[in-house]
Amino acid sequence: MMNYFWRGQRIRYQQAGAEGSAVVLVHGFGASSDHWRQNLGVLGQRHRGFALDLLGFGGSAKPAPGAEIAYTFETWGALVADFIREVVGEPAAVVGNSIGGIVALQAAVQAPAWVTRVGLLNPSLRLLHRRKRAQLPWHRRWGAPVFQNLLGWEPFGVWFFQRLAQPQVIRRLLQQAYARRSAITDDLVQMLYKPSQDPGAAQVFLAFVRYSDGPLLEDLLPQVTCPVLLVWGEADPWEPLALGRTLAEGFPQVKQFISLPGVGHCPQDEAPELVNPLLLDWLGG
Repeated sequence: MMNYFWRGQRIRYQQAGAEGSAVVLVHGFGASSDHWRQNLGVLGQRHRGFALDLLGFGGSAKPAPGAEIAYTFETWGALVADFIREVVGEPAAVVGNSIGGIVALQAAVQAPAWVTRVGLLNPSLRLLHRRKRAQLPWHRRWGAPVFQNLLGWEPFGVWFFQRLAQPQVIRRLLQQAYARRSAITDDLVQMLYKPSQDPGAAQVFLAFVRYSDGPLLEDLLPQVTCPVLLVWGEADPWEPLALGRTLAEGFPQVKQFISLPGVGHCPQDEAPELVNPLLLDWLGG
């Protein structure tokens, strides 16, 4: 484990491999660089592989949101772009899962000279985004903003987070997200639980779940100048496969679309034996 200091905040990261082209792995909401534990070492056999904990997650700093710190995709995109410049030291491919996919695209838009290609693994479609709510059933269309406002009252928000940040609840959420139940191990549950107990974790969670603005995939994809790989676990309950296919068909930046039967929201962790060869082939290794 290594640390990188970004804008005065500690960012934890991991590295594997010393030769070949560089690739940076970006986790999803509530996860960390450990979510790539079954991928980083394999990629590092042929590439310079890096995985970082986004600001607010994992072992990275969790400063209170405010005027200087906003937990947005623009913030995280800037972090990844600066990490590539200052730590990797050469242009890199960026692979992201879930919200990490949007972060990867944001970095490619903000620093196109430093991102050679983008890999998206079940990227977040942000179906509760303000501009998408009209497409939701009426109860979700009106219920989501009411609940988000309620979370803005910190006593309730912290209480709600503390109810979620329990091993048994985390396991139940994983049972929704993962199609392969055998991939849900005690180590995985602890990997997600431990950072949730850090000071500031509740405030980061509340800041993000109330964030209904910012870019969508369809906003960023037209601005990307590098090739994009799109991999979709077909059994994802949160990001529908049909919408993934529509994205792949609608944007020429997506050079490959690969769907994985029987795999859920986190393909890199559920099915590393499928994902690792795909990434090595895509990276040219």
